Amino acid sequence: MTALQPLRLDVVSVQSQVVYGRVGNNAAVPTLEALGLAVAAVPTVLLSNTPHYPTLHGGAVPLDWFGGYLHDLSARGALHALRALVVGYLGDPAQAAVLAGWARTLLAERAGLRIVLDPVMGDHDTGVYVAPGMAEACRTHLLPLASGLTPNGFELAQLTGMPVDDVDGVVAAARTLLTGRTQWVAVTSAAPATWPPDAMHVVLVTATQAQVITHPRIDAIPKGTGDLFCAALTGHWLQGLALPEAAARACDHVVRALRRTRQAHSAELLLPTQ
Repeated sequence: MTALQPLRLDVVSVQSQVVYGRVGNNAAVPTLEALGLAVAAVPTVLLSNTPHYPTLHGGAVPLDWFGGYLHDLSARGALHALRALVVGYLGDPAQAAVLAGWARTLLAERAGLRIVLDPVMGDHDTGVYVAPGMAEACRTHLLPLASGLTPNGFELAQLTGMPVDDVDGVVAAARTLLTGRTQWVAVTSAAPATWPPDAMHVVLVTATQAQVITHPRIDAIPKGTGDLFCAALTGHWLQGLALPEAAARACDHVVRALRRTRQAHSAELLLPTQ
C-alpha cells in the first residue's frame, strides 16, 4: 500500500475558542476556509461564551496541553506546506513564550512563513480585558517574530505607550513596531475622534507608506470583529493580493458581517454568506 500522507495545512490559527459565539477561532477558521485555505485551530482558552454574559465557564488551556498541541502538530508532519501562523487572544502570558519557541523552530525551517499577530488586549470602551503582563509578554516574545500586526487603536497605545489620538499619532506609533521581521501594521478603529459621520478608519502603515482606509460604521457591536478582520486580511494576502487590497477586502468582509448581524438583530456576529 502507498503510505498515507499527512493532512496538508495552509494556516495554523492560535486563539480563543468558545462554545457559543463567533469570536477567536470560531470566526477565523470559517473565514479562512471560505477562502480555500486548510486550517488547524489551536485553542488558547476554552470558554462557554465571551465574558460579557452573566455566566461564564472554562478558562485558559493548561500550559502543558497548549505546548503539546503545538508539538503534536509538528510531530504529525502536517506543517510541511504551512504558509501562515495567525495569533490572536492568549489566555496566559506564559503561552506567549511557549508559542514563540515553537514559531522560531518553524521559521528556522521556512523563513518565508507569514506570522500575523492580532495583539488582543482590550478596546476603548472596555479597557484592558486580558491577564496582567500580556502586553509585556507580547512585546518580548511575539512582536519580534511577526510579519504584520492588526491591533486596534487602544492596543496600539498599550504596545507603544504613545498617543494615538489622530492619524499622524497612529502612524508614528505603528512605525515604532516595524522592527525585526515586522513589515506592516494595520490599525483598526484608528483615531475615533477623526472619523467622518457614519464612517471609521483602518490605517495601514509600512516603513515608507501610510494609507487610511475609510469604511462604513455599522450600528452593531458584536464581539469578534477584530478576529474576523485579521483572518480575512491574512486569507486574502495568502491568495496573492497586495497588502492594501487585502486590508480593503477585510474591511468589506467585516462591514458585510455587521450588516447581516444588524439585519438579523443577532446578539452574536453573523459571518457573511459568501
